[in-house]
Amino acid sequence: MFGNHGYAFDPNYGYSLNDLLAVSAPACPLDYAEFWQTRYQLALALPVLPVLRLLDEREPYRVYEIEYPSSEGFLIKGWLLVPAHGKVKRGFVVGHGYGGREEPDWHLPFSDAALLFPCFRGLGRSVCQSVSAQPEQHVLSGIEHRDHYIIGGCVDDLWLSVSVLLQLYPEISGRIGYLGISFGGGVGALAVSWDDRIVKAHFNVPTFGHQPLRLQLATAGSAYAVQSCVQHQPDVIETLRYFDAALSARFAKQPALFALAKFDPYVAPPGQFAIYNAWSGPKQLFLMDAGHFAYPEQETQDDCLLDELKDFFSFE
Repeated sequence: MFGNHGYAFDPNYGYSLNDLLAVSAPACPLDYAEFWQTRYQLALALPVLPVLRLLDEREPYRVYEIEYPSSEGFLIKGWLLVPAHGKVKRGFVVGHGYGGREEPDWHLPFSDAALLFPCFRGLGRSVCQSVSAQPEQHVLSGIEHRDHYIIGGCVDDLWLSVSVLLQLYPEISGRIGYLGISFGGGVGALAVSWDDRIVKAHFNVPTFGHQPLRLQLATAGSAYAVQSCVQHQPDVIETLRYFDAALSARFAKQPALFALAKFDPYVAPPGQFAIYNAWSGPKQLFLMDAGHFAYPEQETQDDCLLDELKDFFSFE
């Protein structure tokens, strides 16, 4: 697709669109649903203790710094944007990629919403000494056991973010959405399926889909780090089986809008499409030429996607 992409492998992987749409989810552990449902209930039982500090106003929002405790003693920090004028009519939790987050996404078309931008544990404003902020090391933290794997903790962080929104704005119950890209898309796909407080979701080039393929297909970034880890610690494959976003997708009920790429050197497209194909709720597909890679039509496609998001999250 992109002849001079500079990678030693083909980020298209030889898959046609029909091939991508035929990728199914892998085998599911018998206690997969029990594992996630139990984890969700534990997260719901955690105290919800947000602390806010007003920063400034940036039309059309009032901007706050926010922090709150999550599981295992992690302190989650981020930003909360609320309408500077008028009422909060809906809410969103917005995830981020593995590069972390330095500021909110100012371009989202939701001026009547409370927008919560958490930094997942160990990343962005939520950096800590116990976890590396480097994606290739962060993704391996606690991977030896499913109960301690950091990706599960990041899912807890997302669920706590929903709890925070509902505590601050109980009137938006039934009108909460989630948006996540890459790492945030994968964490979101793992989380949303078990949390009916989130009524609609958007996943942009989501990772953690179809772990067996993720371990086999040549790649860059955090997925390559996981592949290297498995070569030396093959037992961690058992942990990864419980963090497969394509498996969680099988339990989903919410409508979801997927933005997926046919070419992606960091999140192999077959894994992205495995999540979409397995999603059990109503779903829409927005097809992009590439992910994690600049291309000529990117700005046009990004603008079209924003229009799709505006319509999709109307909550009508």
